[in-house]
Amino acid sequence: MESLILPSKSRPPYPPAPRHETPVDLPPKSVKFSLSFIKPQSLTASLNVTDAHLNHLCKNGRLSQAVEALDDVAQCGFKLNSRTYIDLLQACIDSESIELGRKLHSRIGLVNDVDLYVETKLVGMYAKCGSFDDALDVFEKMRERNLYSWSAIIGACSREQRWREVVEIFGSMVREGVIPDAFLLPKILQACGNSGNLDMGKSIHSWVIRNGLIQSNTRVCNAVLGVYVKCGRLDLAEKLFKNMVERDRVAWNSMISGFCNCGNIEEANRFFHAMHDEGIKAGMVTWNILVASYCQSGKCDVAIELMKEMEKLGVRPDVFTWTSIISGFCHNNMGAQALELFKDMLWSGIEPSGVTISSALSACAKLKVLNKGKELHLYAVKMGVMRDVLVANSLIDMYSKCGDLEAARRIFDMVLKKDVYTWNSMIGGYIQAGYCGKAYDLFNKMQESDVKPNAVTWNVMISGYIQNGNEDQAMDLFEQMESFQIKRDTASWNTLISGYLQIGQTNKALGVFRKMHNLNVAPNAITILSVLPAFDNLLSLSKVKEIHCYAFRKNLASEIPIRNSLIDTYAKAGDIVYSKSIFNIMPQKDVISWNSLIGGYVLHGYPDLAIDLFNQLKKVGLKPNRGTFLNVIYACSKAKLVDEGKKIFASMSEDYQIIPSLEHYSAMVNLFGHSGRLREAMDFVERMPMEPDHVVLEALLTACRANSDYGLLVQTAERLLELEPGNSLVSNLLLQARIISGKSANTAKVRHLDKGAEINKPVGQCWIEAKNLVHSFGAGDWQRPCADLLYSLVETIQDRGMSSNPLGAMSIDEEEKEEICGVHSEKLAFAYALVGSPSVPRAIRIVKNIRMCGDCHRTAKLISRTYDVKIYLNDSKCFHRFENGKCSCGDYW
Repeated sequence: MESLILPSKSRPPYPPAPRHETPVDLPPKSVKFSLSFIKPQSLTASLNVTDAHLNHLCKNGRLSQAVEALDDVAQCGFKLNSRTYIDLLQACIDSESIELGRKLHSRIGLVNDVDLYVETKLVGMYAKCGSFDDALDVFEKMRERNLYSWSAIIGACSREQRWREVVEIFGSMVREGVIPDAFLLPKILQACGNSGNLDMGKSIHSWVIRNGLIQSNTRVCNAVLGVYVKCGRLDLAEKLFKNMVERDRVAWNSMISGFCNCGNIEEANRFFHAMHDEGIKAGMVTWNILVASYCQSGKCDVAIELMKEMEKLGVRPDVFTWTSIISGFCHNNMGAQALELFKDMLWSGIEPSGVTISSALSACAKLKVLNKGKELHLYAVKMGVMRDVLVANSLIDMYSKCGDLEAARRIFDMVLKKDVYTWNSMIGGYIQAGYCGKAYDLFNKMQESDVKPNAVTWNVMISGYIQNGNEDQAMDLFEQMESFQIKRDTASWNTLISGYLQIGQTNKALGVFRKMHNLNVAPNAITILSVLPAFDNLLSLSKVKEIHCYAFRKNLASEIPIRNSLIDTYAKAGDIVYSKSIFNIMPQKDVISWNSLIGGYVLHGYPDLAIDLFNQLKKVGLKPNRGTFLNVIYACSKAKLVDEGKKIFASMSEDYQIIPSLEHYSAMVNLFGHSGRLREAMDFVERMPMEPDHVVLEALLTACRANSDYGLLVQTAERLLELEPGNSLVSNLLLQARIISGKSANTAKVRHLDKGAEINKPVGQCWIEAKNLVHSFGAGDWQRPCADLLYSLVETIQDRGMSSNPLGAMSIDEEEKEEICGVHSEKLAFAYALVGSPSVPRAIRIVKNIRMCGDCHRTAKLISRTYDVKIYLNDSKCFHRFENGKCSCGDYW
């Protein structure tokens, strides 16, 4: 912001004010005032009559006529008393009529003595009527300025919230030798706090101490306290607070607000109770500070309890209280509860504000409940808040996300004063629906309007094109931003990275990430959190380490969300040891931190460690969430602790009021199936309170296959095909299961359920990383340069007794048998890893596109024992860690 330079030279005192042709008439109407009948005995008497009549018109609401009467005063050669002129300016302020104020300014020559007070009042008139530029112009041209003049311009600047300029004007005022008083100092200190100017705040604090104001004037003392709080120096604020002679409610609120703003709600709560102990009753502002803070930190349940406590103490929650809670629930993905609270608010008799309605509309948008959104629209019309651009923007967003783009466009077209959010909401709506052409047309119209596209607009357009498969257009827009004077910020790069990741272009995403680094564009937590999940596979461990090092260099690796993501990503990339080390060094952990490591232990086949960690989580006072229970039930499954798993499942609803989802029911089926208790699994599915989906039935199908119950497998497969017609893998399993179980194959029925899908075994393919390169293998692949050597090693392994299948015809696999399709791809990958290195590698990492067969699973176990090597293999069904002849899946996958 440019510095405000105040001239020291004298300037002409009466600048001509701009004239406005549009008059402002105030009722009641009256005949035009005329001085033609007045024949005074002296000039003083005439002036008194004139002043009295003008004052009479003002008091009776006829300000417009009073201003017009000044022309008659001029024609008669009379002058106005400065007091009358000041009263006329005050009338303009009271009626908020800047047009009449400008007319008065243009007639300032009629005042018999234009003194400092007249000019100061003129500054105040422009300031209070909303024209800061005019106020500043008059101020700069004043011949002299006293404390009241400076106070008027500082007050004008404060109303505009131009806090930095307030501090600059104050500096000029002090340099001119004008000393602030106790009324002006709080405004200056407010500006210091809001602009983050701690040094100026400290200087003023020192000055007020020397002048004895810090102890004698509570208002000034509170203002100094506010500077330290807003600048985040709670240590200085607390020191001042303890030494205050009188601590009123304002001081306590400042301290509570300061601790809330820095996230230390516990300390804020301590001050809240200490305030009560000192006999100061918490007012509405105090309660609202705490409620809003708990909502912003995600502790909406605590905010609800606070609101109930307010009511018990006789403090009725106001619209701000309700709005904070409704907004909090909405932002914490609890839209249904937010809408229920909105209904409760109406029943309690509190009239919502535009912000409240906007928050409720945001909940409708997230839930995609168009009918409720329409009800809120009607309510907004009834309330008369449709002119509120915030409400209009929320309606456009709601209709867009609910798929009613025509309604969104109608609202958009009705908004007369569109802001950048209005345009962005409509453009975003078209983008989300895939109408990139319409979005681009609106984007061009926005460039021609008074509101120019900002970085968010460009990012939305880039994201839309890339998600709809037009990578070239997305990149063109990205490159064009600078030519339109729009700086490509971190969010712009994040948009491009996340767009490539969403369409599966991980290498391009990593390339953009590296280019961002090379151009010294600072990443943020979103950048790292966007990139990391794209490399949560066994072939990307080196890339995960690269991103981790980058985050560390940029001081981002200590943030809790990034550490949580690193724990999860390292585990999925095969390094559970590093996941544990990151977890152990975290000074603060949230429930996601614990879930990430618990899930990692389950993935790597350490169910006992996962269960121990779950018990530790409860001991430290954290509440397990849905993800925690899902991981722990799977841990019980791998440990074959059926009774323990059943207790944990029951405790979800009984102890933690968490309604199990279909994922939890699928995990319970896995629990029963892993221990061979198929009948219990079947009964559990039949007793489910909702219809099982394909995930639950696939878990039951896996249990049937692993326990060789082909009769039950047939029933489950037929049921699954009814949900997923066209699933060739299930169709294939069903045909083979019917043959093996001695039932009629009934291929006609299977093909009817399959709705024409070809029942063919899929072709197996896998990928392995060696020497920083990823190699691909297909079943029966003879095209490799060292194919003979690979097959020779495979035969050697098979000769050790692992090639035969003890179950014979009872094996049902997704892939064709090796006698038909040739050696399976993972065996070739095993051999390549052993042959391609001068020494046996410590670990082999393989990703396969389909479920590995039983024979290959046994081969992997043999290799891990014979060659003392760890094998990490991720197929379409399971993560396998082979070590010392055993697999983390417990031979159940």
